[in-house]
Amino acid sequence: MADRWATFDCYGTLIDWNAGIRLELARVFGEGRADELLARYHELEPELEADGSRSYAEVMTEAMRRLGAPTGEEEGLAGSLPAWEPFPEAPGALRELRERGWRLAILSNTDPDLLAASRERLSVVASEIGSYKPARLHWERFFAETGADPAGHVHVAASLFHDVEPARALGLSSVWINRLGERPGPEPTRELPDLTSLPETLDDLVPA
Repeated sequence: MADRWATFDCYGTLIDWNAGIRLELARVFGEGRADELLARYHELEPELEADGSRSYAEVMTEAMRRLGAPTGEEEGLAGSLPAWEPFPEAPGALRELRERGWRLAILSNTDPDLLAASRERLSVVASEIGSYKPARLHWERFFAETGADPAGHVHVAASLFHDVEPARALGLSSVWINRLGERPGPEPTRELPDLTSLPETLDDLVPA
């Protein structure tokens, strides 16, 4: 049988980026402003990624500048990313998927050096492919470089905008990790609250 591939968004799906970003915002701006500025950060990030000209570290640095970070603190968010922690169930779910014969890759908007630090925390070998999602180049490059069969591929992510919508447009199966109890716009193939039951869900979507 052809290889079964599961691709993942990293931040928000495997790595707890909201906790990581909020911790740095609270350090720089104070606890009382952290939630407000976290919401504003999530508005700024896709704007800054739109033309694909900035690295992810530059996106985070410019976002901090626009949030009003004091001089000398603009690069603090990018500097904090390697310390962001995985969600508690993520390493175990990834280990079990490998044991079940799944091949795993990360399709991420971040920079290779930042992703390398997160990979070490996840203990998973992953591929990083350039461009910013929701652009389709991530998936085009993934299939070109791996020769994976789309019928044996599932994309797993927490973002409807960046991941589920383009995967659906490409005719790919997707699992939406809905940690925040949001309501969908584009419909994923499956929806889970976290990664705990992901191995069983993927085996159901693409049996061995």
